[in-house]
Amino acid sequence: MAAGQWPLAWAVAVFVIAGAATILGGVRLAGLADTLADRTGWGEAVFGAVLFGLVTSLSGLVMTGASASAGNGELAYSNAVGGIAVQTLAIVAADLAYRRVNLEHAAASAQNLLFGCLLIVLLGTALLASFSPRIAVLGVHPASVAMVLLYLGGLRLINNQERPMWRAVRTQETRPDEQEDGSRFEHRGNASLWTEFVPIALAVAAGGWAVARAAESVVAATGLSAGLVGAVFMGLVNALPETVTAIAAVRQGALTLAVAAIIGGNSLDALNLVVGDIALRGGSLFHAATPDQLFLTTATLLMTAILLGGLLVRQRKGWWRLGFDGVLLTIIYAATVVTLSF
Repeated sequence: MAAGQWPLAWAVAVFVIAGAATILGGVRLAGLADTLADRTGWGEAVFGAVLFGLVTSLSGLVMTGASASAGNGELAYSNAVGGIAVQTLAIVAADLAYRRVNLEHAAASAQNLLFGCLLIVLLGTALLASFSPRIAVLGVHPASVAMVLLYLGGLRLINNQERPMWRAVRTQETRPDEQEDGSRFEHRGNASLWTEFVPIALAVAAGGWAVARAAESVVAATGLSAGLVGAVFMGLVNALPETVTAIAAVRQGALTLAVAAIIGGNSLDALNLVVGDIALRGGSLFHAATPDQLFLTTATLLMTAILLGGLLVRQRKGWWRLGFDGVLLTIIYAATVVTLSF
């Protein structure tokens, strides 16, 4: 057994227990986040994409940094981008949980569209960096600095939408981001809500890390490629908090929060590549990418573009209770997994 690898029985037990804790914590966080989004005035889109996205992304960030610092650049890169691909697919799960109408119709938001555009910009920058000259400044590729600046600039642009030039047409099924009365947390003060939110967020992050660590131990003995392990297995468990909290948010009626937690959270997850680039010694993480990682990045870009199309078209009803985008996302992700397995 490799150093640091957990015994199989222990890994499976940790996977199940930590996964259950992540699910329970995610459900509670969804309710707290919906109320805090109203109280802070940030709105569900920005709150879900930034703070909520950061909370649910901590485990993936830790795993990417740990893999890179151990010298496994392929695994680190695959984990970061694979998590984004699985989290994009989480829109399908959230859509299935909302039975009234297609989720992309009900949660139309200019901010969510802009977060999708930001994700394409970040992943496109990472892809360009992989084909760029092998240069580094203080051990970091210039693309990492560019990605951080692009993300911060994108947040400023998205948050500065006092008089947006584009608005979604309101329909009977549209659920706008409005402050709701009668919240089950209305009797509690902001300090009380934050006091509960922060510890649960840390527990979800720790649970996500434990799930990912256990999954790594389970699959380490199979001999699968780093691309497949990072993109599918680690990406799947790293996406668990986002998927669970998005479904919980949908169940609680916070539709904009659910979509923002996935799309905006994906934009934040793209910065995992920056963390991996900093942690990786002896070269750039972007140049550690093999054809498997480049293929995965391209597939993720394709999935994001299709999701943006779904948010723009806003089908009320689609194929098999999903919009065209939900069906295509499922097909593309399944095809990506099959391709990486060869």
